[in-house]
Amino acid sequence: MSENSPVRIGDLLLEAQVITPRQLESALKEQRQTGMRLGEVLVKNGWLTERQLTESLSHQLRIPLISLSRYRPQPEAIRALRENVARRLEVIPLSITDGNRLKVAMADPLDLLAVDELRLVTGMEIDLGVAVPSEIRHELERAYMMRDSFEDAMVEVVEGEGTIEMDLSAAEASVDDAPVIKIVNDILEQAVREAASDIHIEPFERNSQVRYRVDGQLFNVLDYPKSLHPAVVSRIKIMSEMDIAERRKPQDGRILIKVLDRRVDLRVSALPTIFGEKIVFRLLDQANAKVGLEKIGFSEDDRSLIDDILAVPYGIILVTGPTGSGKSTTLYSMLEKINHPEVNIVTVEDPVEYTISGISQVHVNERAGLTFAAALRSILRQDPDKIMVGEIRDTETAQLAIRAALTGHLVLSTLHTNDAPSAAIRLIDMGIAPFLVASSVTAMIAQRLLRRLCPDCRQEYEVPDPVCRSLEIPQGSRAWRPVGCDRCRGTGYAGRTGVFEILVVSEEMRRLISREVSGDELRHLALKSGMKTLRSGGVEKALQGVTSLEEVLAATFE
Repeated sequence: MSENSPVRIGDLLLEAQVITPRQLESALKEQRQTGMRLGEVLVKNGWLTERQLTESLSHQLRIPLISLSRYRPQPEAIRALRENVARRLEVIPLSITDGNRLKVAMADPLDLLAVDELRLVTGMEIDLGVAVPSEIRHELERAYMMRDSFEDAMVEVVEGEGTIEMDLSAAEASVDDAPVIKIVNDILEQAVREAASDIHIEPFERNSQVRYRVDGQLFNVLDYPKSLHPAVVSRIKIMSEMDIAERRKPQDGRILIKVLDRRVDLRVSALPTIFGEKIVFRLLDQANAKVGLEKIGFSEDDRSLIDDILAVPYGIILVTGPTGSGKSTTLYSMLEKINHPEVNIVTVEDPVEYTISGISQVHVNERAGLTFAAALRSILRQDPDKIMVGEIRDTETAQLAIRAALTGHLVLSTLHTNDAPSAAIRLIDMGIAPFLVASSVTAMIAQRLLRRLCPDCRQEYEVPDPVCRSLEIPQGSRAWRPVGCDRCRGTGYAGRTGVFEILVVSEEMRRLISREVSGDELRHLALKSGMKTLRSGGVEKALQGVTSLEEVLAATFE
């Protein structure tokens, strides 16, 4: 910490009761002898951690605590402050607001000389936040390295007239220090840090941009000159073993990387557009997976109902919902529940997202003729007890799944429908006889993912009477709304949870399905039998403070 403020910092830490007077006295003596900052002395001697020091300063000074592991500095803020100044003052520029206010995170917010210098060199007013020193150093390395990589890459493009692409394709192993490689590595590393599920790298008329999908929402990470886009795409194609010479057709690839001591599986898709190829990564981070019925949002009552459904040794369980609604995670959670040494479980998936010990998992390879139907046909000769089919995409796969269910196997699979009762209608539309659907399907589960409210900034309020009446909840009910803070990047949300519509197929329901009635009639019977809808499940979570009513209304329907 600043040498101008050791006593003040010491007083604050004493007031917060995180150090003792004797520890402060010893630290001040060592500080005078070594010239080290007081905070460094306290941390070095193990009297408190960097985070304890930072949290105490934030609380005592009422300065926002910035979590740099989740906060993304704006590129224009990084450009506003020279790297040597930022490193010397241990400060990371975060954002520019109102045109002339620079928000920064400092290790020592009491260093008034540093604040004055920041005001002088930037010509802006300074809004202070405090962050853990080690996080600041790491973020400085990442932010300024990314900027330097783009600048170096631009120089190579201007001088070499686009020869970066040829160099990458010709000598991948010899260009580990190439600026474009650093750019791609930084994009991937930051995505893992942000817990992103997808990365979009998109070319437009004037520039290219990188966007991350976090908690189901896309946000812009950075823009870069369009002249660099071909080199970035070529690097990604080399990593994912695509054909770099082919730019007219869509391509798919895969990359296995190690980032932040975690192995991450990346599924890569290249799509030609009018301004160049768009690249989309799907990140499958097993270390960050939330597999387990209780982890993905099933209530205690729902879990009990799922246990009863899984106890039936045969039949089809269908999980439905749009793309990205967490269907695969629900299937994996069910597989974990029924995975025992005495049970033979085989899956066929495209792709295999997470590996589960004790389960044989098959990856679809349509180029080699290994389709869902072909794999399922072979699986039936492998003496299976339980089978998981990643998705029922066609009539042949549906027929094989039903045959497996009718011959004593438990089959788990997914469909794309809006609600649970529509799953039966969808199978009939695919050409399956209604009596086969009625006799094989045991349960249909529809689901959606809702963003969780950030626990640090959510705000409780009383739900207005008209909203209570429309949602059929008691007047005076209280819910929570998003506010936004540094930890949640100003969104008010952090993480996601599931809401579910579980329909157990009864004998009366089987009779209706056999008669090929409409989806509305099936839904009416399901509601009459006590099925909880997606909307009612979401409202229940909103009243518990898990999510907001706005999120529920946007993601569900009645």
